[in-house]
Parts: sequence; C-alpha cells; structure tokens
Amino acid sequence: MSAYILVDIDVTDPVVYEEYKKLAPATVTHYGGKYIARGSKTETLEGDWTPKRLVILEFPNFEQAKAWLNSPEYSEARKMRHASARSQMIVIEGV
Repeated sequence: MSAYILVDIDVTDPVVYEEYKKLAPATVTHYGGKYIARGSKTETLEGDWTPKRLVILEFPNFEQAKAWLNSPEYSEARKMRHASARSQMIVIEGV
C-alpha cells in the first residue's frame, strides 16, 4: 500500500534551501519515491491552515517512506533542510 509524506515548509534561508532542493530529489528516487506536489499554488478551503511551501511525496509503502527519511543518503540534505527551514512532516498510508 502506498504511503505519502506531507511536509509544510517555512523557508528561513533561501540560499541554503536552494542547495537542499538540489540534493533531495535523488534520495527520494533512490528509495522508490516520487514528488506528487512541490511548492505549487495552494488555497485553504476550510479551517485556518495556511501552508508556506507544501511538498507531497509518494513511496511504495510506509516502511520505505520512513527508511528514506532516516537514510544515510538523505542525512546531509535533511541537515540542510533543518538549517534553512522550519517544517512539519507526517506520513500517511494510502487507500
């Protein structure tokens, strides 16, 4: 069953974040993932959630999504994301 990682990112250092964006995609692909949405236009339809930069990733399953996040391949990019942005991240199983 597919799993989706949703990340709401508030970029605080655009220069470092641009470098992060160069490193992250190869690690996602390496773990069988793909980008579904990345920083595109959003509109709040209900409630008060106003994401800054929303990213949605799809992985083959829940375990693979978590393996990517904690992988050695993603570790340097993850440090860059933490240094250049505040983020909220969840993983959810598909139907």
